[in-house]
Amino acid sequence: MEGLILNYRRSRHVQRNKHMIIRVPSIDTKEKASKLINKKVMWKSPTGKELTGVIKSTHGNTGAVRVIFDKGLPGQSMGDKIKIE
Repeated sequence: MEGLILNYRRSRHVQRNKHMIIRVPSIDTKEKASKLINKKVMWKSPTGKELTGVIKSTHGNTGAVRVIFDKGLPGQSMGDKIKIE
């Protein structure tokens, strides 16, 4: 399954670089998104480096999920596709 990186998890003054908001095209409700919790996620950089994370919770009511990565993703990852296992 594939998803799309939308943005960092952030507030007005703080950005959390290890937390990312992910949108899966086939999921459009909070109930469907809750089934993805605890699944592993992998992003592959243009240089071939693989960064992994885990889906921890839903984000909002439209099916977005929050992923926590081991290391923070760079800004170039915005809009990239991500694999959900």
